[in-house]
Amino acid sequence: MISKLLIANRGEIACRIIRTARDMGIATVAVYSDADARALHVRSADEAVHIGPSPAAESYLVGEKIIAAAKQTGAQAIHPGYGFLSENAGFAQAVIDAGLIWVGPKPSSIEAMGLKDAAKRLMRAAGVPVTPGYEGEDQSVKRLKSEADAIGYPVLIKAVAGGGGKGMRKVDSAEDFLSSLESCRREAKASFGNDDVILEKWITSPRHIEVQVFGDSRGNVVHLFERDCSLQRRHQKVIEEAPAPGMDEATRQDICAAAVRAAKAVDYEGAGTIEFIADASEGLRADRIFFMEMNTRLQVEHPVTEEITGVDLVEWQLRVASGEPIPLKQEELSINGHAIEARLYAEDPNGGFLPSTGRLDHFDLGTEGRIETGVEEGDIISPFYDPMVAKLVVWGESRSEAIDQLADIAESVEIWPVKTNAAFIANCLREADFEGANLDTGFIAAKIETLVSSDEAGDAIWQSAADFVALADTEQNEDLPIGLRLNAPSVLGATLHHRGETRFISAARATTAADATGFVDPKHAVVFAGGQSFVFERQSRGSGAAAAGGGAILAPMPGKVIAVDVADGDTVTAGQRLMVLEAMKMEHALTAPFGGTVTDLNASEGGQVQVEAVLCVVEPNLK
Repeated sequence: MISKLLIANRGEIACRIIRTARDMGIATVAVYSDADARALHVRSADEAVHIGPSPAAESYLVGEKIIAAAKQTGAQAIHPGYGFLSENAGFAQAVIDAGLIWVGPKPSSIEAMGLKDAAKRLMRAAGVPVTPGYEGEDQSVKRLKSEADAIGYPVLIKAVAGGGGKGMRKVDSAEDFLSSLESCRREAKASFGNDDVILEKWITSPRHIEVQVFGDSRGNVVHLFERDCSLQRRHQKVIEEAPAPGMDEATRQDICAAAVRAAKAVDYEGAGTIEFIADASEGLRADRIFFMEMNTRLQVEHPVTEEITGVDLVEWQLRVASGEPIPLKQEELSINGHAIEARLYAEDPNGGFLPSTGRLDHFDLGTEGRIETGVEEGDIISPFYDPMVAKLVVWGESRSEAIDQLADIAESVEIWPVKTNAAFIANCLREADFEGANLDTGFIAAKIETLVSSDEAGDAIWQSAADFVALADTEQNEDLPIGLRLNAPSVLGATLHHRGETRFISAARATTAADATGFVDPKHAVVFAGGQSFVFERQSRGSGAAAAGGGAILAPMPGKVIAVDVADGDTVTAGQRLMVLEAMKMEHALTAPFGGTVTDLNASEGGQVQVEAVLCVVEPNLK
């Protein structure tokens, strides 16, 4: 058995691996960048090694530094987690060549499934059904456009080396193909160093179904049933569950058997996931489920599989990497109950889901369910990495029980001043079609207007803030934040300022919302309700720096300018793209709010900008 393990990752997955390793008596080594010097995974490990500056390309993605850290600390093995180098066959081979144990599949398996075009050809040969499309070597724009026209729109463009929703575009019409291809290739090149793509027919009523597989060095392969990951936004998973609702036993046996064939076709070892796309227009049927790709690593959503099977997949990874067989046979595995996971992101749904960064001055995820996180109160959400704050996981005897549990947890999230999608998660779970398992990957896009809660503070929220301030004043304890619950008696009131409005409110009126919590400090009153935070300034102080008025185009987050489409003096129309920012591995287009003339252009391609920097101004056309 491995005695010392280096985790080549960060955040919640590093913490999760450390927890299992400790339970197994395995010493752990963390690696960290400048930004993560005081991160939770560093504090949790037995040892920690600094590997470079904050950008991942200069630290977590530099395989030589990670291998050197393992050698320096005497670690026998390297676990890559997910993301970063987890599916890099070259790094896996370098680990092995250095005389270390690679906790993952063989490099040849990663290579075989790493490119979507080659993987689809391999799966066809193995008798696994694949989605109709084009995965040829001719990558000329002319050929790709011709193939897309022949497949018929809508069509999906996917980077062959893609993952996590990066390098993927749905194209609804021939007129949009070339611009979508350009954007997809640019993102793929930046994320994966490879801008080759494949094309797939867009499936009507698509559901994302995936099967957890596990292999060992003795040729054994088992499946641990399926997960449904259909709730996605911009191809990134938001909510995952196991088992898939509406999956009958015959269909389950067929899809899981196909997944095992796929794993055996590449002589697979360790944890992996076979991803399928299902045409659910007539329910889940085996003849309408097609192979998409294989993830040759542990998945973000692996906890839901653990919850329904009682298996610790990280423990299995470490045992199999140490040369042991898979701990259980297929007939010893079964489904128990239902599990759901939601990805809590540091992002602002009311601001177009742009990333939210900064210090977690208040951070409370409660004590219910299974919380997987890599941060604690006082930690920093950095602009350098993925914005996931935590995974909220629950298990229930039934799907409806699990839904209720997870929605309650999401609505109780208390995070400030960083914004999160907690209320959005709760709204997804409470939506009637989700509760009725009427799902497909277009669920969120179709219902987005109803799923994003208003961030305007209603009367009950104002009242809650006044109650908190009044109670704090009566207790004469304003020097420290005070956690409060509503309906405490008070005869006072408070003058509060919120988003340009000032009110005096008497405390303890009947309109107080009984399910809100919050705290006060000398400057603020913060109310948490329904998964959102509402901040009020005390004693009628101003609301801070005014937003730039008129047509000023502000940077919505710190990032890098990767494209500038206009110049000073250009005439633009409403909605026209002005420039593109890249932050947290995603592209964000900034558009003109109305027709006018571009002035005061302060952005250039390749430049770094800070949040709320004025990038240019659009002077409106006056008639």
